[in-house]
Amino acid sequence: MKIRFWAYFLGLVFCVGSAEAKLFGAEDFYLDNGMQVIVVSNHKAPIIRQMVWYKAGSTDEPLGKGGVAHLLEHLMFRGTKKVKDSEFNRIVTENGAESNAFTSLDYTAYYEVMDISKLELAMLLEADRMRNLDISRESFEKERDIVFQERKQVVENNPASYFSETFRRYLWQEHPYSRPVTGMPEEIQNLTLDDVYDFYRRYYAPNNAILVLSGDIDVETAKELSVKYFGGLKPTKNITKTSFPVLDKFSKTYFEMKLPRINAVRMTQSCLAPSYNTDKSRIYALAVFSRYLGEGETSKLYKKLVVERKSALSVSASYDFASRSYGSFTVSALPKENIDADEFQKELKQAIAEAVAEITLDEIENTKQKMLAGQVYLLDNPNDAAYIAGSLAGIGMSLEDIENQADYIRSVNYKDVIAAAKDLFENSSCVLGVLKPAEGGENV
Repeated sequence: MKIRFWAYFLGLVFCVGSAEAKLFGAEDFYLDNGMQVIVVSNHKAPIIRQMVWYKAGSTDEPLGKGGVAHLLEHLMFRGTKKVKDSEFNRIVTENGAESNAFTSLDYTAYYEVMDISKLELAMLLEADRMRNLDISRESFEKERDIVFQERKQVVENNPASYFSETFRRYLWQEHPYSRPVTGMPEEIQNLTLDDVYDFYRRYYAPNNAILVLSGDIDVETAKELSVKYFGGLKPTKNITKTSFPVLDKFSKTYFEMKLPRINAVRMTQSCLAPSYNTDKSRIYALAVFSRYLGEGETSKLYKKLVVERKSALSVSASYDFASRSYGSFTVSALPKENIDADEFQKELKQAIAEAVAEITLDEIENTKQKMLAGQVYLLDNPNDAAYIAGSLAGIGMSLEDIENQADYIRSVNYKDVIAAAKDLFENSSCVLGVLKPAEGGENV
């Protein structure tokens, strides 16, 4: 599933102090077979994080085959012709490394964290399973059942998740982003081994992948090793990607759900917003606006609704611009128990309008400085660096744009922020969803 790290990311990524500094000082190159390699050198400890990002996620699944990308992620740990079934995990563990993976709407990623002396082993394992996956019928059926049970546990038995899925369908309409990464229960149960192999052969190839090496390694060593282990893999011809529909930009939708096992009202408003791939000229103004509006306890909405009016237990804003298609801008709130939901809805709308009206040069410059303040936390952490560089490159962001985030933020002025905020709430498709406890139902 798409990991909601952008509020955290935006608090760290725009952190470079001088106008000449770069975010990571990363370098990249391409192998002859089309694989991009990004190197983030950090020699403070003899550790490294290797990540392989495939530029294919749940949005690339054929209709009716929901969940196949996530099921393939599970099966990637079930062996190749050389490394049988559960041997991958055993080898990784015995060598003191950590390994995992995740599937999102736009990409799928696999990673290992290890001592630098074990990097060649990790490269050998990842290169092997990129092209040589060997799935037995028994392994397939076992992992399909695990994925199905995960779906039941995470979504079917969780009313908040059920609300979130319904919310996504209202927001994204016929867009592939409306479909859950997990797939629907009936889709999972009907997936076949041929479905998995079709997705694997179509998208798991060096020319559809990004290798990120973050930690105690230099570029020359990275080139030598990546050519040795990945350079001989054959690319796939004619990789086709999902074409995304144009959505109605002016719809305003409200829906309300009452569900058991919900103990408090929850309110979420999301609007379709520019992304890096639809209009990158506006994403930095919206990033500043998101921080100003609702990221952290010093934000406008938190001060107004939690501190001053004391009508909310929490309120936040987040902006996701890192998508292959549209982005989204979300405001979430948890009103206090004694506050009427309808009244709070009006209060939230008023607080947002006041926050937009109160945007000033000083407010925005102060917000930008907060976003430029935390360099040490990001640059000292190879794990964060690998994740951020890989996820941004995975949706098509150039390394130059990744490195120059701070300069882009500096260039934002308060008039840009006002214009972006007004356009967001006045001219975008938005959904307001309210989740309430079921009357007379069992709440926890």
